[in-house]
Amino acid sequence: MAEETYLVKMEGITKHFPGVTANYKVNLDLRPGEIHALLGENGSGKSTLMSILAGLYHPDDGRIFIAGKKVNFRSPRDAIQAGIGMVHQHFRLVETFTVAENIILGDTAVPFFLRMRRLENKIAALGERYGLKIDPHARIWQLSVGERQRVEIVKMLYRGCRVLILDEPTAVLTPQETKDLFANLRMMAGEGKAVVLITHKLQEVMQVADRVTVLRGGRAIGTLERGTYNERELARLMIGRDIAPQVTRMPAIRGEVVLELHDVHVMNDLGRPGLDGVSLAVHRGEILGVAGIAGNGQRELAEAVAGLRKVIRGRIYIGGEDCTNLGPRTIIDKGVAHIPEDRLGSGLVAGLGALDNLILKDYRRRGFSRGPFIDRRAATARAAALTKQFDVRLTGDLDAPVRLLSGGNLQRLLLAREISASPRLIIAVYPARGLDIAATGIVHQLLVKQRARGAAVLLISEDLDEIFKLSDRIAVLFKGRLAAILPAEGTDPQQVGLLMMGAGLQGAEAV
Repeated sequence: MAEETYLVKMEGITKHFPGVTANYKVNLDLRPGEIHALLGENGSGKSTLMSILAGLYHPDDGRIFIAGKKVNFRSPRDAIQAGIGMVHQHFRLVETFTVAENIILGDTAVPFFLRMRRLENKIAALGERYGLKIDPHARIWQLSVGERQRVEIVKMLYRGCRVLILDEPTAVLTPQETKDLFANLRMMAGEGKAVVLITHKLQEVMQVADRVTVLRGGRAIGTLERGTYNERELARLMIGRDIAPQVTRMPAIRGEVVLELHDVHVMNDLGRPGLDGVSLAVHRGEILGVAGIAGNGQRELAEAVAGLRKVIRGRIYIGGEDCTNLGPRTIIDKGVAHIPEDRLGSGLVAGLGALDNLILKDYRRRGFSRGPFIDRRAATARAAALTKQFDVRLTGDLDAPVRLLSGGNLQRLLLAREISASPRLIIAVYPARGLDIAATGIVHQLLVKQRARGAAVLLISEDLDEIFKLSDRIAVLFKGRLAAILPAEGTDPQQVGLLMMGAGLQGAEAV
């Protein structure tokens, strides 16, 4: 290939980690003016390959060329100066800094004497332009996962990267926002940039990608041009076999009310109303999907029910018992499982092994403790059984830090701990965020099985495909208020998307 026909060329990239080969002799080229999709199961080497391009890792073998010039990135700063920017699945933000401070952090073009107001106005305008509204004054710790993702995208746009790598960028966007984002990605490609889209949503690849490269087991299986593939063929290339059937569910047989909220008011981390008079109910044997754009009260709803956030007005009932403002330990003892949005920050302890993470909620109970000491034999047997049952593929033994696991294995580990106790209420927040098609199917099937078992499931997601696939009813949150509760069957996704954006706002139906 002639030099002028590509912006980035990676040749024979190999990367080893202890006990695993993440990439093996991978070739990849990125052309100016294209959107290039990168597909593969969790753990297939996609993030490692792009982290090498972004300067986070150094390859053990292989070469990288930028516009025909061989480069050797020693750090992400080198990559950024070469025009390479990556928005990671697990964000790299300083939580105590503001949005604006994070965006300009490390930017050598920022003058010594800062004019923060001018910079903040520029950042806000850039976010508005690309449909990624952010508050430049807010501190990162006050933001939801979806809002943090927006900050990362705007940061790369602010730095004018020629190659923009996006890891699951639409996981927290409505259909309208996704459409706008794709339009802007196409505009950036039209300006001569190369855009890499890492996604598990095959329909998005079909919709927007000019080319697609499939990775499996650390190797590049092939690169295909637009128009030469379909979703089924891509899925087969990703997992090496035909995809499993779609999740099937029997019609819901609703039982008694398990979770009930009456006029609940909660403050967010900014000291403003996070939930504003929300009333809803979740029944035994049903999945109630809660849809909303990031920052509209989903996080506050999940944390209030889980005992992690104070209710300032209203009541929360679990199994008919008033559980308002009870602590997390008591809520757990009431039979509530919580799958938080940040699986590696809030759900699991990154530095601990699978064994310790799996007994975090059980170590005080009889059978796992001997007085003040943990019964390691019983705990090890329990952890080994759960990792096998939920197909958690460890990188080492049960004591190896879980931060080394792929996103899909982290989520399966979290689900193993939460679901194995047979809870009567499951709070699932973005349960398949960032997972590939195979891992997503496993997570969805687990939730459907819990519904069939009789559990009540409160599913919080900004992925409308996921909401409609799993939910029996759909509640829409907008600015902390309940916009509507609608039956999933027969409801138009566009209608829900408009409600998520505040258009066509209506009162909630009777629960």
